[in-house]
Amino acid sequence: MRVLTLAAAIATLMTSQAQAAPPPAPKWAIVVHGGAGVIERSQLTPEQEKAYRAAMTRVTEVGAKVLKDGGSAMDAIEATIHLLEDDPLFNAGRGAVFTAEGRNELDAAMMDGRSLKAGAVAGVTRTRHPISLARVVMEKSPHVMLIGPGADAFSKAQGLEQVDPSYFFTERRWKSLESFLKANNLPIPPKPAGGAPDPAQGLAHDEGKKGTVGVVALDSHGDVAAGTSTGGTTGKRWGRVGDAPIIGAGTYASNTSCAVSATGTGEYFIRLTVAREVCALVELKGMSLQAAADQVIQKQLTALGGDGGVIAVAPDGQIAWSYNTSGMYRASAAEGRPLTVGIYKDEP
Repeated sequence: MRVLTLAAAIATLMTSQAQAAPPPAPKWAIVVHGGAGVIERSQLTPEQEKAYRAAMTRVTEVGAKVLKDGGSAMDAIEATIHLLEDDPLFNAGRGAVFTAEGRNELDAAMMDGRSLKAGAVAGVTRTRHPISLARVVMEKSPHVMLIGPGADAFSKAQGLEQVDPSYFFTERRWKSLESFLKANNLPIPPKPAGGAPDPAQGLAHDEGKKGTVGVVALDSHGDVAAGTSTGGTTGKRWGRVGDAPIIGAGTYASNTSCAVSATGTGEYFIRLTVAREVCALVELKGMSLQAAADQVIQKQLTALGGDGGVIAVAPDGQIAWSYNTSGMYRASAAEGRPLTVGIYKDEP
């Protein structure tokens, strides 16, 4: 009788331990952001919120399918950011903000965590998908960063899709530029010709005249990668470049630590080398991914007076995001886990 009781107790203990055991680490994972900033419930209409949640869901599903089918982290990132660059809801590609001169100047970067190869572009005006150009710089040139007309010329030579600069025009972003220039007593340049009607009119939300899109991914081969694309900040002058295309600041990936994509006021992210700092805390101090992201964003960035956030993924399947603004468009998916989308602070 006592033997049976002991056996039952052991079985119960083993069952409870099995139930308490954490789920296995996912073999693939993806995290997406659509920018951080002043994004509050009181500011978004129900229609706007629905549009952003639908967009984040759609793009994340595309990237997740690439990974689910055995594709690389780089391929998943490029496919996902293509959609974000084509969506005028976001400050990248077709939804990019204007410089003080009335131009759309686009920046992007990609980094492969397996090889530590990276590519970046800044001040692009004719390449439809700057993220693809960043990847081509990484894979087809001996360089890491190309800028301006030279970057667009390289893009054309490599056969990437070229568009007239008017392709990137949206009425909403132009009005934001006019408001910014008036508030700062700066001249308003002539309105560009040829811009088509804004398909996102009435749905897009101005997250503070800045923003970025980014993706980090882990593939079934165990490799991580990061990609970021942006139109920069409204009214930027003198060829200003933010953190997005700067490896280590707004974009970084290494299989020895993690992959990170950032969004926010780029000057602070550059000064703190935010993306690399998160990875260094994971690799050198053994911090969890979430703890490392919070350390950099909630403490270091906040102490410096910077605003923004990061998304991150580690080779062991850890996923994290951290931001010190009122909101960040974000989504994630992983093997064996449901796709989740968030916008506001009070969401997971």
